[in-house]
Amino acid sequence: MKTTLEISDPVFRQIKARAALKGETMRAFFLDAIREKLAAESLQKKGEPGWRAVFGKASKRSVAKVQLVIDEEFSKINAEDWK
Repeated sequence: MKTTLEISDPVFRQIKARAALKGETMRAFFLDAIREKLAAESLQKKGEPGWRAVFGKASKRSVAKVQLVIDEEFSKINAEDWK
């Protein structure tokens, strides 16, 4: 199904940039965002607390990006500074 949305220019630019950073089309970005929102609301209606509702639900790509940042930061640690 196709639909039309009105989105303010600043929000549109943010969406376009975030989709590009993730290497996704805007369509894929929107669908993922909508699915995540629906899933979160569904879990909250079941009475599950906020962070527990989404724990372990991150995409493999998101987890890999976070791990890369963690690895980069840990590589900057000098073991001699901790002695």
